[in-house]
Amino acid sequence: MRTPTRRSLLGAGLGLAGTGLLAACSSSGGTSSDHGSGSGSGATTGAGDWIDPAGREVADAEKARAGGDRVRQVRLTATETRLDLGPLTVPTWAYGDRLPGREVRVTAGDTLALTLANHLPEPTSLHWHGLALRNDMDGVPGLTQKDVRPGADFTYRFTVPHPGTYWFHPHSGTQQDRGLYAPLIVEDPKEPLAYDHEWVVVVDDWVDGVEGSTPDGVLAELSRGMAPGMDHGSGDGDDEGGGHTGHGMSAQGARTEDPAGPSRMMMGARSDLLGGDAGDVKYPYHLVNGRTAEDPEVFRAKPGDRIRVRLVNAGGDTAYRVALGGHRMTVTHTDGFPVEHAGTDALLLGMGERYDVLVTAGDGVFPLTALAEGKDATARALLRTGGGAAPKAGARPEELDGKVLTADRLVADESAALPARTPDRTVRFQLTGGMARYDWAFNGRPYKASERYPVRAGERVRLVFANATDMWHPLHLHGHTFALSSAEGAPRKDTAVILPHRTLTADFDADNPGLWMLHCHNVYHAEAGMMTVLGYRR
Repeated sequence: MRTPTRRSLLGAGLGLAGTGLLAACSSSGGTSSDHGSGSGSGATTGAGDWIDPAGREVADAEKARAGGDRVRQVRLTATETRLDLGPLTVPTWAYGDRLPGREVRVTAGDTLALTLANHLPEPTSLHWHGLALRNDMDGVPGLTQKDVRPGADFTYRFTVPHPGTYWFHPHSGTQQDRGLYAPLIVEDPKEPLAYDHEWVVVVDDWVDGVEGSTPDGVLAELSRGMAPGMDHGSGDGDDEGGGHTGHGMSAQGARTEDPAGPSRMMMGARSDLLGGDAGDVKYPYHLVNGRTAEDPEVFRAKPGDRIRVRLVNAGGDTAYRVALGGHRMTVTHTDGFPVEHAGTDALLLGMGERYDVLVTAGDGVFPLTALAEGKDATARALLRTGGGAAPKAGARPEELDGKVLTADRLVADESAALPARTPDRTVRFQLTGGMARYDWAFNGRPYKASERYPVRAGERVRLVFANATDMWHPLHLHGHTFALSSAEGAPRKDTAVILPHRTLTADFDADNPGLWMLHCHNVYHAEAGMMTVLGYRR
């Protein structure tokens, strides 16, 4: 039996919404008490005393965040369109007629009032990835708001609290793996960095509209599971044949008969950096700012210019190793928060992660290359500061094989470090599932909006994730940032990679009341059920 998708679960839940927000509903499974003092809290259900996403506590928190009087008004249209990716034009859904969607830029403390008009054939939503914003503007249908129905619009209005590199995308089904995403840049009114130019770089894996493929078709194929004898989804993955071997189906495994294009399941996608399997989906194209390597975007500067590069991974199922040929990068921020500056040749970005780096431009033409980790494919853009021919599309800069920096090696800037404190509550999650049934979940339980892990305002919360699968997962927490470990000086993040059979500890302060999603930012794992809710109780 196929696991219900997030869209079907949330769609069913909307019938319970009275004021437009979903109240906790009773369920037959997943009960526990509300513990504190370092104990492991389990999911709990029932009406209870959950804080309403549109309640007084949320409104009070928004008042405390309020900055100046400036309001930035934006209108955004989600629509069916055709996009030129370079070698081909594809039918897809996008914000307007461009990929990524038009950048939204504000200053920390501003109020953003963005009206989303839905011209799509399906309901949609808009999630502000990485922002600690008011809960009723977080954009999760069935939990914090109603769907934005076809032909309707919805205005997201909230104070933008922190400077940094963020982005926005739907939280509705597989829509994020179409063209529905755009960067959100929040400028610091007291910017400490000095640079001559800024370059926003969004990397993405692309399947929509290619030979009839759609993300929904890919999910249907994945949900059929693997052919007998091919599943390695919950093994130890220690030997060469372990770790579900790139989630292989291809011609040998089960394949969808739906008119959704050719098989898009990976075989042999492996990466040492990711601890084995690299991904589920075989993407025909990989993009930087909506362009393929054959027809790349060109960013122009002068030799010696100092450039701030804001990197965003908007992919659905692909981690990228990113390097700028002929240059070393100095990392200054991760997920919007400053870190002690660190030099590197390359960076590894899981889906949803962001990094800011500084580079001093050399003289010539240089590829900014995004290697699809473990998938034998690249995307690129070009930095041009002088004459000369560009390197060939398939050229790989040697920096990709140099020092690769990952978030766990960074140290938070003093201004962003989470103060040392004993946790008041520990919440434990086991990451479960595999390819045979495509049943990714937390603690073996697929997502239900009514099942929440309780926290209370003012607590220091410790999240402990034990990955029992042979697959890596990028975990994303809405509405908060966490210290990447309990160690002093750990970097602040909202999205973090957890490798197979590893444990990750993340501490955060419960300072933003509401109902908040926690999920894998692999679009297809989330849709299969690897999502849950942290809910504030009174």
